[in-house]
Amino acid sequence: MEKIKHSHIEVKGLKLHVAEIGSGPKAVVFLHGFPEIWYTWRHQMIAVANSGYRAIAFDFRGYGLSEHPADPEKETMFDLIDEIIGLLDSLSISKAFLVGKDFGAIPGYLAAAVHPERVAAIITLGIPFILPGPAVVQSHLLLPKGFYITRWREPGRAEADFGRFDVKSVIRNIYTLFSGSEVPVAADDQEIMDLYDPSTPLPPWFSEEDLATYASLYEKSGFKYALQVPYRSIDAEIGLSDPKVTVPALLIMGEKDYVFKFPGMEDNIRSGAVKNIVPNLEIIYIPEGSHFVHEQFPEKVNQLIIKFLDKQSI
Repeated sequence: MEKIKHSHIEVKGLKLHVAEIGSGPKAVVFLHGFPEIWYTWRHQMIAVANSGYRAIAFDFRGYGLSEHPADPEKETMFDLIDEIIGLLDSLSISKAFLVGKDFGAIPGYLAAAVHPERVAAIITLGIPFILPGPAVVQSHLLLPKGFYITRWREPGRAEADFGRFDVKSVIRNIYTLFSGSEVPVAADDQEIMDLYDPSTPLPPWFSEEDLATYASLYEKSGFKYALQVPYRSIDAEIGLSDPKVTVPALLIMGEKDYVFKFPGMEDNIRSGAVKNIVPNLEIIYIPEGSHFVHEQFPEKVNQLIIKFLDKQSI
């Protein structure tokens, strides 16, 4: 960890916090989800660097140590596509491998669809290809109205819910809740934070030190941008009617990931329907794996990532 170098790099007028290790000719850019940050990739960064790759993880705009845009409420996932390509430009990287987790998978796939000449291959964890737009929110209506995304999309509601706790408690609550196999859904008289049972310990693969690191980064950024992108902008049209991701792709899913219980999600993945959009997709399932499978079983995930990368060329 002490060999990871940190810097701030200007991309599209904003200074982004970038963590980097390794000096190989092939770059791997890691894209975090929520409530994650660059640090979520600590195990993978070191492993790919030790295998000869240049590992780069950054905090998306508005997250962690990166600057916020002037009008965060106007931001959508499309801004993150531009940010990924802009980061490659700023680092003078002509083509890279992308690795995305949770919502980070979405702009990763879209970057590969819109700019295939810049993406050598893509790996995602926990989320297959999803095209933002009204249809995504329509599918959420099939779940109870206490569904966490529906709640977090409501202006002011998550702010009031989270605001009852310090940042460290919010991160602990979400990490613990979202490590389970059930979709977090609140009753009418509950908020999402109320679902957390204080007697539940942290997952064994997530230490108090890890929690403190996440908390220190979110204390800097708050949750304003995170609630906008992805949650409150997931229904925004981004102007792609029939996207295709033709680069080689790998999807790693934990068998106990609660995302499988989103409407239509499991069938879309297990039936192979997702390959209609990502034809060169390989899917690997990890028994007992949760939504945070890369932190839960880092050695297994590292092995899968490196094996896949070693088969590709730039």
